[in-house]
Formats: sequence, C-alpha cells, structure tokens
Amino acid sequence: MQQLRNIQVKTGAKFAGNTQDIEVPVSFGNDVAGLQASQEEIVVCDRSHWGRIQVSDEERLRFLHNQSTNDFQQLKPGQGCDTVFITSTARTIDLVTAYVTEEAVLLLVSPNRRKFLMEWLDRYIFFADKVQLKDITDETAAFSLIGPKSDAVLEQLGASAIINQPYAHHTLVNIGSEVRVTVGSGLALPGYTLIVPVAAAANVWNSIVQAGVKPIGDRVWEQLRILQGRPTPEKELTEDYNPLEAGLWHSISFDKGCYIGQETIARLNTYKGVKQHLWGIRLDSQVEPGGVITVGDEKVGRLTSCTATEQGYFGLGYIRNKAGGIGLRVEIGDTRGEIVDVPFLTHEYYQGE
Repeated sequence: MQQLRNIQVKTGAKFAGNTQDIEVPVSFGNDVAGLQASQEEIVVCDRSHWGRIQVSDEERLRFLHNQSTNDFQQLKPGQGCDTVFITSTARTIDLVTAYVTEEAVLLLVSPNRRKFLMEWLDRYIFFADKVQLKDITDETAAFSLIGPKSDAVLEQLGASAIINQPYAHHTLVNIGSEVRVTVGSGLALPGYTLIVPVAAAANVWNSIVQAGVKPIGDRVWEQLRILQGRPTPEKELTEDYNPLEAGLWHSISFDKGCYIGQETIARLNTYKGVKQHLWGIRLDSQVEPGGVITVGDEKVGRLTSCTATEQGYFGLGYIRNKAGGIGLRVEIGDTRGEIVDVPFLTHEYYQGE
C-alpha cells in the first residue's frame, strides 16, 4: 500500500487518518473538477479503507441469509447483492455489498463498521456451524470507477466481459494481476468496483489513471454520497432508524424466511407502518447535521448530512410522512430548504403475491 500511496502523492493526493487510523486520500486537489467528471465522464476513487470481510465454508450462504435482509440462497457464484445488517428490532447497522464466489462470499462494508461487523457476525456462529470469517482488508485494495464513461475504460483494461451484466455481478480479470471486477460504483451513478490484491494495487491504480481517469478523494466521495442519497452508518444508519425509513427497499427480500429483525420489517411493510423517510434537501446555506427540520412551528424531522458544492448546499434528512414529500418547503434554524428526490433511495411498499 505504501507504493500506492507514493504514486498518489505524486498526483497531488492529500491524506488524513480515519477512525481506524488508516491513511485515506482525502483530496487530489481537483474536487470541483472531480465532482463534475463523476457525473459527465469518469473518475476513480480509492475505497481501500472500506472493510472487506470474507465469509467461507459450507454454510456461508445460509448463515448470511439468516443474518441480513436480502436473499442469499438464490445467489450463484459470480452474482451479488446489496444487503442490510440490522438488529433484532430492525435498527440499521450497515449497508453492505456481497459478492458470491465459488469458495466464499466477499462483503464490502463501511469503513467504520469493519471491526463491528466482524464481532457481530462472530457472535452468531455457533460450535457446529460450518462458517469461517476472515478480515481481508489489509490483503486487498478497492477502487471504484464512477461515471457514464466507465464502460470505455473497462474495455481499455481488458475487462469488457462484465459490461452490461446486472448489478453486483463480478468476474476475475487479469490486469497485470488477477483482479475481481464487480458491477456497481457504490452509488446510483454507473460504474464498477475492483477488488485488487494489495501487491498489485499500485500497478492497477497506475493502469486506471493512465487510461485517462481522474482520481478523486474521499471528500468528493462524501459529496457524491450525499447528492446521490446513499445512507452511511453513524449518520443515516443508526439505532434510531430502520432500513425501510432509510430508503433501502432494494436491499430487502420480502419473500425469504426468518432472519434477524425480519418480524419487524414484515410488520412495517404489511401495515404500512413506516412513519418517516429519508429525503434529499436542497438548502440555501450550510447547516450542521443534527439540526431539527421544521415546517412553521412544527418539528417534522432531523438533518443527518450536509455538503457544499459549486451548485449550492445539499443535505439528507428524515422527514415525517404526514408533513409531505417532494417539494415540501422546510426550515432548519434560519436556513430554508426544499425536499427533493435522490436516485439511490426508494420509498415503496412491497405488496407481495
């Protein structure tokens, strides 16, 4: 990884430590251009500080099926999905992307949930269970290609076989070394995520940048996350909210059997019991997350994230359904805002058969 960091420094990277004391490239000095390129062209983001947990042995699919919201039993090697780990009362722990291989399931987890999820999952492995956990974060790197021109770059890298495959499908490609190329940027924007052996990280990063791809730092990722509406632990995903409120309906199977938190999720869906939803909020000034959202004198929600861009200020926040949705005018202290849709989230009830 030091070789990778040295290369990134030469292209303007500035680093900061995260909560796990891992150096993260925060910016490449091109934040404004990088944000624009992510939506019009293509960028690459180093997500190596995200956790990668390998779940192996014979009962791995059954185990994950019982521990999270999506249906693992129907997945075959080369396929994958987003899934949510929740508590017994359906409070959110993390939104995770899972990739099923011939020998294991690889989980890409949020940076601040790596250790927590290892301990959480281990708690549910009993003596007779044929399930093994391994944190492979330090053995691998992760890069996401983000933007509408991602396909063209993938062709240059010799990975065209994965183009047009469904979300979270993946395959091994030789890019100087064997790399797992997966469909999906981690956002609602088109793209791909590459899981790379750490020894090959510098060479693969070089190959991507030499193909004309602009690198972006974690600061631009955070802007994109908020603009796109991807919820994150300790902000939108906390003990205060469930995954239906968080707009993660696409990550939940309503047809599968019992799993941790399933009864609460089923009841909320069946009786339309979700009282609030996560929305985007276009703001007229910067606001600190945690601020109370009001309509007139009535409290209707709470702001969870906020970012500044060249186009203005934007936030995410939970809004009570009775207050309204898209187009609702709100206030957060002296700041005014308007509720808008964001592409990553859905607010739909599953009807069943």
